[in-house]
Order: sequence, then C-alpha cells, then structure tokens
Amino acid sequence: MPAPPPDLDLRIAAQRARWADRIAATPARADPRPLGDGPPNVHGMPREPPGQNLLEPAEWPVLDLGRTPAIDRARWRLAVDGAVEGPLSLGFEDLLALPQVTERQDFHCVTGWSILGLAFGGVRLETVLALAGLAPEATHLLCHGADDYTTNLPLEEALKPDVLLVHALDGRPLPVEHGGPVRVVVPELYAWKGAKWVTRLELLAHDRRGYWEIRGYSNGAHPWRDDRMW
Repeated sequence: MPAPPPDLDLRIAAQRARWADRIAATPARADPRPLGDGPPNVHGMPREPPGQNLLEPAEWPVLDLGRTPAIDRARWRLAVDGAVEGPLSLGFEDLLALPQVTERQDFHCVTGWSILGLAFGGVRLETVLALAGLAPEATHLLCHGADDYTTNLPLEEALKPDVLLVHALDGRPLPVEHGGPVRVVVPELYAWKGAKWVTRLELLAHDRRGYWEIRGYSNGAHPWRDDRMW
C-alpha cells in the first residue's frame, strides 16, 4: 500500500458524522439502566458489568478454538473487502504507516471475568474502514481470523473510535496466544466480538452471524445487559 492519502482525516471525520447518531444510540452509550457495579467508565456504564470477576493483567486467560496460528509479522496480510469502495490488502508495515494510538481499555469476557485498563497499541478500526471507503449499502462487518474464527459486528459498533486493530500490549508486540500479530478489540462488547489473528475484514450489506453466534451466543453481546446467550 502506498502512503495513506492526505485526505484520510477528512474521510474519517465524514464517516464519524454519518454514523454518529447510531453509535450514540448503542446500549453501551445510551442504556438508561445499565447493570453492574463500580465507578462509571467514560460513557457512564459501571466498569464492572454484572456477573464478572476482576483479574489482573498478568492473569489474562488464553481462550481460543484449540489451535494457535503461527503468523510471522512479515507475512501477515489483512484483506478489507466486500461492500467497500476500494478493497485493500495491508501488510504489517502498512498498518504501522497508519495513525497509531495507545489506549487503556477494559476487556470483558463472556466466561465471567474482566481485566481493567489493558494498555493496547494499534490502529483504530475506523481508520482502516475509512481508507477502504464504506459502500452505501454496508451495514455490518464480519471479522475473520487465521484459525477460521469469525464474528459479526453492526457498523455502529465496529466504527466506535475505541475499537482497535491491536498489535501491541504494554508497548511490546501482542503475544501470539492473545492474537498476535494483530487482533481486534471491541471494549464495549464481550470480548468474543474481537477476532484474534485477524486476516480479513469483510463488509456486508446484511448481518451474517459468526462462529459463536450460530452456536447460541448472543448476537448483541452487550455486557451491561448481561447479554450472553440467545
């Protein structure tokens, strides 16, 4: 990929403006009676959703489908295709050429634990989607992992600025067991909505449920509604 286009910031701003109302209306931003305990996060939701036990970062459990793909950074590729104006194929150096962020985010697993304040480094997912350009008919995103895992997101969740393509943890490369070289993190939903070892972002004009969603997990995955299963 050549250098990011000079109008990338304008593309991101236009995309944010188009989706702002729908993002603001999502449960993690607008639920009038969120469940949970503890002080509020930046969106007014309790930092401890219901049914969660708090773990320390060093205790981060490893959960996957039973295999850990070994992907060299130099060979990693991310396809962005489907309902986009310009399909992309990004390598790791291409990802590093995009605007980088480091944010402390809370991580909530549907199996009943949370870790608060993990220091993730990477690229905002909205940046990559703005680079590809969302087609007018695009409504959903299906994330694909190298282990054949998939998970779906409505664009009002995927386009939140805190949704990241993460390649670093605490300033070091993201460990392979947690999805390195690159994974998706969606802090306002349960963590299964962020694919580890991500290799493809498929934009869709309709919803298509992913690996756990077709096996009985909630399609919404809203932590502050205890929204775990159908």
